Amino acid sequence: MTDPLPNDEATRAAAARTRFFAISLFRLSGVFILLFGVLIMLQHFDWVQGDKAKWMGFMISCVGFIQTIVVPRLLLRAWASPRAPR
Repeated sequence: MTDPLPNDEATRAAAARTRFFAISLFRLSGVFILLFGVLIMLQHFDWVQGDKAKWMGFMISCVGFIQTIVVPRLLLRAWASPRAPR
């Protein structure tokens, strides 16, 4: 009879790699959104200027900040392995 643990461990390792990639992708995209918001606040684009640029850039930067800091932590908590009872 073969032991099912090596296949189970391989499946868990593949799932962990996929989850790590997804979390890293969320962080990276959040940084890009944050930088885009900062560029808007600095009025780097011609299509938005003045107070509108500052508020729009601030809101987009907040979304990028949340996606960089908060969302990966929520995903880590959601995908965490259940702890063994003590």
